[in-house]
Amino acid sequence: MSTIHIERVSKWFGHVVAVNDVTMTIGPGITGLLGPNGAGKTTLLNMMAGFAAASTGTVALDGAPTWRNEQIYRQIGMVPEQEAMYDFLTGAEFVLANAKLHGLSDPRGAADRAIDIVEMADAAGRRISTYSKGMKQRMKMAASLVHDPAVLLLDEPFNGMDPRQRLHLMDLLRRMASDGRTVLFSSHILEEVEQLATHIEVMVAGRHAASGDYRAIRRLMTDRPHRYQLHSDDDRRLGAVLVAEGAVGAVQVDEADGALHVQTSDFGRFTQALPKLARDHKIRLYDITPADESLESVFGYLVQS
Repeated sequence: MSTIHIERVSKWFGHVVAVNDVTMTIGPGITGLLGPNGAGKTTLLNMMAGFAAASTGTVALDGAPTWRNEQIYRQIGMVPEQEAMYDFLTGAEFVLANAKLHGLSDPRGAADRAIDIVEMADAAGRRISTYSKGMKQRMKMAASLVHDPAVLLLDEPFNGMDPRQRLHLMDLLRRMASDGRTVLFSSHILEEVEQLATHIEVMVAGRHAASGDYRAIRRLMTDRPHRYQLHSDDDRRLGAVLVAEGAVGAVQVDEADGALHVQTSDFGRFTQALPKLARDHKIRLYDITPADESLESVFGYLVQS
């Protein structure tokens, strides 16, 4: 069983800070690296895989540094997000080349087994240029598994996959985790991570924002202040009764857009109270719209908290 330790790691490119003072430990099982696009997930994965050096801090696999350490490549399998591959090769040739680079005693046998694992045997003889994005993802997965690694790092692995391919990959990753392997995959979709990961690490704007199982992360997101925009036939009266009931913490009537803006820290109480109060006070609700439900705003709250 292998463990990745990241200690006070930062990475910058010129004046751009991609990863900022991150500390985390990734152990056996399935960990989801969650965050919006541009959060620093890919940079962090590249440092774990030994493809990039940390500007400050340390990244180690079982106590050994990952940077400039060729030995760790025998323990790590990496599936990058980039779609670019050697399109003039067949899938079988691509995986076989990776097996040979690892110096395996039976490279062809290892390549065939890896291709079978990802269910791409029927398409292995076709050139990669003819593959869909989902097929390319699966063949990259085969190449990363060819040397039977103890650690698997995947960058947005479900991009471009159809529902059947996604379910198959999820089942494969669960089997690998049950064998005691360390599996880490990045995603910007919370529901995707919930289905698969037993532990979640959240990255936002290069910073480590939160850590825990998906219930803890979901609770952090649900319990944050929520803002809504409402339209009714009496916005001022509706705002007054919501405040009196304690269902919201702040209200504002915007004459410009003719809407009532409310903020609440108790999402459950607000959603239960709103229709009841409107009915009891004979206020007609026309619509209610979340005003801050973008992924960036949700993750931004985690950073601030």
